[in-house]
Amino acid sequence: MATEDAVAKSTGESAVTTIVNLAEEAKLAREGVKAPGHAILSICKSLVAGGVAGGISRTAVAPLERLKILLQVQNPQNIKYNGTISGLKYIWRTEGFRGLFKGNGTNCARIVPNSAVKFFSYEQACSGIMWLYRNQTDNQDAQLTPVLRLGAGACAGIIAMSCTYPMDMVRGRITVQTEKSPHQYRGMFHALGTVYRQEGFRALYKGWLPSVIGVIPYVGLNFAVYESLKEWLLVSKPFGLDEDKDLGVITKLACGAAAGTVGQTVAYPLDVIRRRMQMVGWKDASSIVRGNSSIQSPLEYSGMVDAFRKTVRNEGFGALYKGLVPNSVKVVPSIAIAFVSYEVVKDILGVEMRISD
Repeated sequence: MATEDAVAKSTGESAVTTIVNLAEEAKLAREGVKAPGHAILSICKSLVAGGVAGGISRTAVAPLERLKILLQVQNPQNIKYNGTISGLKYIWRTEGFRGLFKGNGTNCARIVPNSAVKFFSYEQACSGIMWLYRNQTDNQDAQLTPVLRLGAGACAGIIAMSCTYPMDMVRGRITVQTEKSPHQYRGMFHALGTVYRQEGFRALYKGWLPSVIGVIPYVGLNFAVYESLKEWLLVSKPFGLDEDKDLGVITKLACGAAAGTVGQTVAYPLDVIRRRMQMVGWKDASSIVRGNSSIQSPLEYSGMVDAFRKTVRNEGFGALYKGLVPNSVKVVPSIAIAFVSYEVVKDILGVEMRISD
């Protein structure tokens, strides 16, 4: 009898506990607070969306990405091509179709986690900045300004770039090497191991400082311009946009294209310096990017300022914008495709939080 009473008591307590838990979950749901499992799933979906967006956008413009890097480090006394079309033709003629996509596998291996972390970090930075901004202004309806979006984008860019920088470093070397290079990196992991063994851990972060400085205006302006343009279009409804409809894919592509153009133009010289610094210490870099000219000095820079000074002194100010044309042709569709792909994939996966929220 006592046993039956104990069981009944235990069952009753269990039922009460279950009801209380359900009531708490219902209360949290009404207040807009998600259960931990739901939050983790939403984070994973957001990361997947960002990764897919990065992979699609970079693969679409891989030939232009490789040409840009080759132009950035090309020997000024042994120029083999000057323009976008002539450069693509030269790569096709000397290395074939595969040459156009050399380094894209490594690039995707880098850009997928980079893009995932970048988009997710941007959303979290926006949420944090919004909370601080509303508490500081005592206005719970306040929205992010373009300057605050710029700050959130800069934070996201620095976090994402720092997490994946070693992969970007070796990707640059793999992209530069050709079939005739004295030494061949067989892939990303082989390149990472070789650089670590021959040049040390710090070599994996060569060019990190100009990357950090450059990513602030680049990624920051990308997000700020994209979000601000979308908000302006939704509020002002120019060009005959419907009053009650969200922006279409074409309009979002145009916003992304404008964002990419502004960001890459401001940050491009730092990207050139970063790429050149990544070649420092590579014993085969001279024969690959400097040609066989005996009067060309070794590729050596003591730091970012020294790299700027030597580049401008030896090749002129225009050298800081080498590869800008193919990069401009590349970055406009790349940024546009990335933003739209991100939002489309999130819609498919059913993620509630949007980049604009």
